[in-house]
Formats: sequence, C-alpha cells, structure tokens
Amino acid sequence: MSRIGKKPILLPDNVKATVEGSTVRVEGPKGKLEKVFHRDMIIKQMDEKTLVVERPSDGKMHRSLHGLTRTLLNNMVQGVSGGFQKNLELVGVGYRAALQGKKLVLTVGYSHPVEIEPPAGVDIEVPAATKIAVKGIDKEQVGAVAANIRAVREPEPYKGKGIKYEGERIRRKVGKAGAKR
Repeated sequence: MSRIGKKPILLPDNVKATVEGSTVRVEGPKGKLEKVFHRDMIIKQMDEKTLVVERPSDGKMHRSLHGLTRTLLNNMVQGVSGGFQKNLELVGVGYRAALQGKKLVLTVGYSHPVEIEPPAGVDIEVPAATKIAVKGIDKEQVGAVAANIRAVREPEPYKGKGIKYEGERIRRKVGKAGAKR
C-alpha cells in the first residue's frame, strides 16, 4: 500500500472541505480551490477535519493514482490555509525586474524589455531589483508561472548569468583553455 496515499489529510480549523463524488472543494482564509480527481479514486470525509483517499484495487494504475490524489488534495489544503511561494533571483550586470501595475517587466539583456502578465490567482512581487516572488494558492499554477519567468533567460553554465530559483545551484563549466605556443 502507498505510504503517502494511506496517510489521512488533517484539515486545519479554518479550512472546510466538501466532497461530491470525484469533485473536491476546499475553502480557507486565502481562497477557494476546486478539483475533479480520477473517478476510480475514493475520497471520503471521515469527519469535519479528516479526509482519506482509498483505491479500489491493487492494479498498477490505481497504485499510481493513490499517492498522487492524496498529494494533490494535501496541496489544495495547504494552499487555501497558507499559500505557496517561489522565489527567483536575477544574476547578471544590468539584469533587473520591475512591476508596472500587475505586469512584471524584465530587463535581462535582450534588445527589449520582456513583459509577463500573471494569470488570475497568482501575485508577483518584486522586493528588490534582482529578486522576484511568485505567490498564490494553487501550487501547480505558482510553479508554472515561476518556470515561465525562469525560461525568459535560463542561467547559463559559464558565468551563471540568468534567472534562477532561490538557492538553485548552477553547474558551471570551464571556458576555453586558450592557445598554447
């Protein structure tokens, strides 16, 4: 049995969940999330503060979906209670970020500034010119927006210039050795 899948999901005091078939709605202080899960997974609300995911058989697909469903449900609960955040850093001379209204404007060595409009439910903050914080209640959406920002100028392996996640280590390469005479 899945070690992750069999763990119950405990709901904090300020979070309320509603299970209707394979659709789950979670509501908390940060907002509301709704997700439709695979129809074979059995999601039960044991009491007001506990959710349990069960699988119908020990088939390979059901074993795979068991832990996944439980993790996605847990991420929904964490999102509406505390939210998620991804931090990015800009490394390079002249690289900077700024906000114009809700739009993120990146100056990262191209001939033009790159503008990124965040989707609804995701907030972007720029605490410093070289730091970006992506916040939201949907973990998948926050990660996707952060990945799109990083993809504008991925870190290169020679000087390490580009947009990287906070704490990310860039594998460095040695440059040219030079001509020998």
